[in-house]
Amino acid sequence: MKKIFNPVIEVFNKWNRISLIKRIICGLIIGIILGLVVPQASAITILGDLFVGALRGVAPLLVFFIVMSALSQMVKGQKTNMTFIVVLYMLGNLLAAMSAVAVSYIFPITITLSKKVDTASVTPPGGVTEVLTNLLMNLVDNPVNALVNANYIGILAWAVILGLAFRNAGSGTKRALENISDALSTVVKWIVNCAPFGIMGLIFTTISEEGLSVLLDYGELILILVGTMLFVALVVNPIITFICIRKNPFPLVFTCLKDSGVTAFFTRSSAANIPVNMELCKKLGLNEDTYAISIPLGATVNMAGAAVTISIMSLAAANTLGIKVDFLTAIILCVLSALSAAGTSGVSGGSLLLIPLACSLFGIPNDIAMQVVGVGFIVGVIQDSCETAINSSTDVLYTACAEFRDRRIHPELYIEDSEK
Repeated sequence: MKKIFNPVIEVFNKWNRISLIKRIICGLIIGIILGLVVPQASAITILGDLFVGALRGVAPLLVFFIVMSALSQMVKGQKTNMTFIVVLYMLGNLLAAMSAVAVSYIFPITITLSKKVDTASVTPPGGVTEVLTNLLMNLVDNPVNALVNANYIGILAWAVILGLAFRNAGSGTKRALENISDALSTVVKWIVNCAPFGIMGLIFTTISEEGLSVLLDYGELILILVGTMLFVALVVNPIITFICIRKNPFPLVFTCLKDSGVTAFFTRSSAANIPVNMELCKKLGLNEDTYAISIPLGATVNMAGAAVTISIMSLAAANTLGIKVDFLTAIILCVLSALSAAGTSGVSGGSLLLIPLACSLFGIPNDIAMQVVGVGFIVGVIQDSCETAINSSTDVLYTACAEFRDRRIHPELYIEDSEK
């Protein structure tokens, strides 16, 4: 029996020795080929569903226990960089919105409004106040309900409260929390190792159901959206990173895009990518007390890609209707998009529901704004994937920027920590 399984084990070990990114590329290529050659083989779709389902299933528990464990064992007066990280999150949203508005002025586009997607059952928020109110109400959600519904703001709030309360608990209780957190981290590693098969299923589903031709009708819009997101990822973020770390920012930027952005591109969910980001932060040697909080928080409020989508889509709608947008209104749009993006749910297509809110700034009727949302769903195959990739990878990037900046300014603190 052992001889029979030896070849299988040997193949499995060889497969694991290949870097994860190379395995993901293999899964991506195979998924595209299968989607074009045998689009009717719907059974392959289940691989993607299982992968995303597993990530979404483990993420709420991982966040809850890792935050609670980290805070329970935090020594009084221990330093974290959360204030600076939150500043980076909001600054990133604002700069992304400003980039989108600038691109829209340089390359003004119009769109063909479509009713192909049924948006009748979709209810967008009525204003920024409603968005922020919903965000605050999620803070006081029932903890069990928050875990069941993957309400990460609620999960984070209760984990912080319980973590601080457990600081006075006995060492045995704290050790138990740490063991649960470690066990969940191990489960995440197992799931992430299945990413090549999951991504193969996800890309197969996209190609077999949507095809390539559906995107050609809105090619210019897709180019503007993706081009702006690339500008934010490869120009704006490196500038912010350089200011923080004062050295070549691109190795860190590309590491975050490669290890976090790739999986986020295919899962299309910042929430589902939380376990991947946690693992990347650990790989970068960041402080767990900080990233245990900053990563789940970033999955909710750090939405630069969403700010880009909201700004460009609303300005495209204004151009289509012949509405002139003056400079002051454009500035207001930037702030509105940045604040609204912070309230975007970390799930696929979450930013599209905020387009009517931005359109209302220009007096665009809601029925037309919802047609713009419909266009968003059509191009969402590419737009939402790129948006999630930049949103999620930037969670890690800004967390790393804050810590590396602190290490540069206060090296003596980290020397003391390493000696301990």
